[in-house]
Amino acid sequence: MSTQSPTAPESGRVGLSHRPDPSYALPSVRAQVREALLAGGLGRTDPAAPLKDLIPEGGSVLLKPNWVHHANPSRSGTDCLVTHPSVIEAALEEVCAARPSRVILGDAPVQSCIWEELVTPQRLRRWQEVAARGGVALEVVDFRRSIVPTGQMEGGVLTDLRPLERYALFDLGKHSLLEPISTSRGDFRVGDYDHRLLSRTHHRGVHQYLLAREPFEVDVVLSLPKLKTHRKAGLTGALKNLVGLNGNKDYLPHHRVGGSALGGDNFPGASPTRHLAEWVQDLANQRIGSAAYPWLRRVARGLRGLSGGGGKMGGAWHGNDTTWRMTLDLNRCLLYGRADGTMADTPQRRIYSLTDAIIAGQGEGPLKPAPHPLGAVTFASSSVAAEVVHAHLMGLDPDRLALIRRSREGFRWSLAPDEIVLWSEGRQWSIEEAFPRWGRAARPAAGWAGNIELGGAS
Repeated sequence: MSTQSPTAPESGRVGLSHRPDPSYALPSVRAQVREALLAGGLGRTDPAAPLKDLIPEGGSVLLKPNWVHHANPSRSGTDCLVTHPSVIEAALEEVCAARPSRVILGDAPVQSCIWEELVTPQRLRRWQEVAARGGVALEVVDFRRSIVPTGQMEGGVLTDLRPLERYALFDLGKHSLLEPISTSRGDFRVGDYDHRLLSRTHHRGVHQYLLAREPFEVDVVLSLPKLKTHRKAGLTGALKNLVGLNGNKDYLPHHRVGGSALGGDNFPGASPTRHLAEWVQDLANQRIGSAAYPWLRRVARGLRGLSGGGGKMGGAWHGNDTTWRMTLDLNRCLLYGRADGTMADTPQRRIYSLTDAIIAGQGEGPLKPAPHPLGAVTFASSSVAAEVVHAHLMGLDPDRLALIRRSREGFRWSLAPDEIVLWSEGRQWSIEEAFPRWGRAARPAAGWAGNIELGGAS
């Protein structure tokens, strides 16, 4: 369905709301969400219900938060890990004010995420009450086809949880951004998954993505990212959040086998110990749910420790040349794709983003971030434009992050807006003014430190 609207803002405009004292108190979040929407160019139809500019009355909306996992192993809490429930509630209130008939709230966390600890009965009840007050039917959907019900890989994986009919299968083939680094050997990997399955969906000439049908069936897609640094992409926000519309991570290459000296991007260099560690990890991933799995995984972890650089394995470093390609492929599918899995020559919809950067994440995101109080909420109708602004707010250089730099190139099914403009506090600002006025330097993931920071950011 097309979401083109005569009152929609220009595609490269980013609206920013900022508070020097970050707070997730619902009244404060409501105010910031409204300010970001208005700064983003909405409100021409009704300033009291800005999303009327985008959402047709009686229409349908998909809200896509970042629900990557239910717990933060860094012991830093979930405020910096997932889209905060207050942001979801405030966004849902704004959506309901536009009077759609149906709202879907959904994501595909990692397979070990325990859904019920994110979508608690209390939170679900609050969201349902908001929808009921607006006369809107609310559905909360887990887009995953595979889960680890115990939260521990040793317990095995449940598969085929949603029917394939609820997904669209895309094959970008030679037009995939992964094609230039593809071989026929099955070199792609994603952590904690059997690489033999990934080898069927991604190899030379074949690049398949399995996307939930919901974004292709609604009138408006509103992404609700959490801004964080990222071990494999450098930064996650508006662009990376859309990876959570994929139904099965066996379709998502995150790195390639081997060290950079041997043509891979799992780790820098050519350490024999690290190479042995990844071989043992491959064996473990082929035996998930068996008695051998935990033993093999401990061996792999020990070898990574012996190599002295376990934190830079799994593609968790600035030389990762795979994750950004997969991420941009997915964004292209969502912008240009049809529900039957074919690609059009022109965009079929816009993907809007309302990003939670009130407490952003720094360090070892996306799964182990530390809090980074930033106090910001952004709204944009271009994920690329949003990410350029996000990088500056975090003290990172978008030109040094392949995910952002390459997103602005002129490949087929382009993602780049014509221009990027930043609005806040009632006027336009240059992108370069974002960091000194509202930004705060974030600590990159260890494998990226010293390679992506803005000059002068400290």
